[in-house]
Amino acid sequence: MNAPAHLEIASLQQRVSAAEWQMRVDLAACYRLVAAFGWSDLVFTHITARVPGEGHEFLINPYGMMFDEITASSLVKIDLHGNKLDDSPFPVNPAGFTIHSAIHAAREDAICVLHTHSLNGAAVAAQEAGVLPISQPSIFVLNSLAYHDYEGLALNDEEKPRLVADFGDKSFLMLRNHGLLTVGPTVADAFLNMYLFEAACTVQVRAMAGGAALRPISGAIIDNAMVQAKQVTNAQYGALAWPALMRKLERTDPGFRT
Repeated sequence: MNAPAHLEIASLQQRVSAAEWQMRVDLAACYRLVAAFGWSDLVFTHITARVPGEGHEFLINPYGMMFDEITASSLVKIDLHGNKLDDSPFPVNPAGFTIHSAIHAAREDAICVLHTHSLNGAAVAAQEAGVLPISQPSIFVLNSLAYHDYEGLALNDEEKPRLVADFGDKSFLMLRNHGLLTVGPTVADAFLNMYLFEAACTVQVRAMAGGAALRPISGAIIDNAMVQAKQVTNAQYGALAWPALMRKLERTDPGFRT
């Protein structure tokens, strides 16, 4: 879907570096894919990405746009406090950047931070046991999963150190009673991590709804999950699936590149 006429802005492709433009394209694609997979929450939640070579400059969605409207040029450049750094006509939601800014500041490896309020993710986030070892996607999530207790809407900077301490060096964070969050060294990795997280939660909700006893997977299998994953993907991980996802968007929703 191309952005509606009243949301269109001039392309930034010739005004930013090639590296920033590629990051903008990847991030816009990620927003469109999150919408296509049904993980978005109207105009709320965020996916952020660090601008290559710019230290503490980040790209975030324009506040008020649906995820399937977002384009590479409409993404807003902000600093670590959520302040706009360019003349974008779109507003941002600094309060919504609280969680992201905490993680970006603490984790240089967290180039992309992806947060969702999906129904299945929120359902499992409301369960005391969290993610259960009952499906193939769950073994990859459990290999690098952290939890953070709910403290209300993420508006308080005092929560940041607690969130960072709970997350540690993990790739998956369950925000209890709230939603899911993943990070990655690329947009592709953050998206693939969220795909696994969402899949694990969806299977769990359906399995529990079936009413039968659940069969857990052994800890030894979980411990070996990442070794097996590297064998299957040749250590490419997100990069292996991302080109195919981009081709899918090119066929169905090419407006993200503008």
